[in-house]
Amino acid sequence: MTMSEIKIDPRIKRTRKLIMDSFIELAMKKDVKDITIKDITAEATVNRATFYSHFTDKYDLLEKSLTEDLMMNVSNEIAQHEKLTEDTIVSIFLSITTFHLSLSSQCRRSFQAFSVTIEAIIKKKLEAIFYQALLKQHAADSDESLRIAAFMLSWGIYGASVDWKQSSSIAPEEYIRLALPYFMYGMDFYVTAE
Repeated sequence: MTMSEIKIDPRIKRTRKLIMDSFIELAMKKDVKDITIKDITAEATVNRATFYSHFTDKYDLLEKSLTEDLMMNVSNEIAQHEKLTEDTIVSIFLSITTFHLSLSSQCRRSFQAFSVTIEAIIKKKLEAIFYQALLKQHAADSDESLRIAAFMLSWGIYGASVDWKQSSSIAPEEYIRLALPYFMYGMDFYVTAE
């Protein structure tokens, strides 16, 4: 029996979700650095042992909350497509920008304080997702070239989402679609398109 075939008790899932939701609720009120395990357990109405049976500390909770929220959406976007296409890239970009807006509006101070941590988590998870998608699409290609491509995709998409949030006044879909021809077809696109 594989790990994916092991059925998790619904009560465990509910408790885990309750702890995550309580953490997000607290992060709306105060900085993550100021949130204690006692605060989280009180908000979630669970004991410390229950908290520690799910998470090693509040930073593990932060990482898993980000991963399970955003990365589930991104993974679902990629799973809906047989391969990486323009539509896949747009969907992923929109998931990330929506996540950015939601997190920064709900947990503004915490988001700013942990932006480096959040960025590292998201880029690492995106890289793994892109690598798996590329591996499926280009199994015969060099493993190292696929790893590099996944790395570039993850940093590029994440960086573009930050630039859009900080500098752009156009809709996120319009923003990403402006760059897609160059992104998908290389730097010669403009020359060959004329």
